[in-house]
Amino acid sequence: MKDLSCDFLEIGGQKLKSRLFLGTGKFSSNRLIPEAVKASGAQVVTVALRRVDPGFEEENIASYVPKECILMPNTSGARNAAEAVRIARLAREAGCGNWVKIEVITDNRYLLPDNYETIKATEILASEGFVVLPYVSPDLTVARKLVEAGAAAVMPLGAPIGSNRGLRTKELVRILVEEIPLPVIVDAGLGRPSEAAEAMEMGVAAVLVNTAIATAGDPVAMARAFGLAVEAGRLAYLAGPGEVVEYARASSPLTGFLREE
Repeated sequence: MKDLSCDFLEIGGQKLKSRLFLGTGKFSSNRLIPEAVKASGAQVVTVALRRVDPGFEEENIASYVPKECILMPNTSGARNAAEAVRIARLAREAGCGNWVKIEVITDNRYLLPDNYETIKATEILASEGFVVLPYVSPDLTVARKLVEAGAAAVMPLGAPIGSNRGLRTKELVRILVEEIPLPVIVDAGLGRPSEAAEAMEMGVAAVLVNTAIATAGDPVAMARAFGLAVEAGRLAYLAGPGEVVEYARASSPLTGFLREE
């Protein structure tokens, strides 16, 4: 049987046991965040820089993230590459480390990422030593350009952000998994643990979940459910799912079990 104890995801020189990244927006109380982190087993937690304020402990989202986690600020609110770069630099100066999730969004209706500006920001920040994880619409050409730009991973959306609609971009994500040499992390849109498992079964390296956990009736229990689903999906991928066929195949012989008189 496959053993997950030695199965690590390596990004930016860090070996990660958990393949579930956790977002921190939309929780009814910040005090739920450390409980959700513990229940899920997440080791990478993303925060919006505008919610990081060392001067106000109660409102400083970073203070609720367990110290052993990797804090990954995102550039939420950036409308172009220049703004994303500025936010990333401010986050590093504020002591948030050198991991950054690039979000550049100019579309106010569907909140779809601007792939072109994201590539530009990735190139600049990677050259400055950041571990850059760009959030993009799944596109093979864009993903290849992000590889060239120095991205540490590529984070395609599964569905519009915050929609809980599931893995609507499945075939496009599958192409990225097959064609690019970086970890592919599904970010945005996953609404059920079963959808996280489905993504992991395809061979994605990890998933990032926020809304589906934070807005659940019991966020801590849902965090645990997603953690288990990600492990199950990863194990299924490593085990090698059986062949899919068009017609029925009996699992036992249909002849030779009755004597003919």
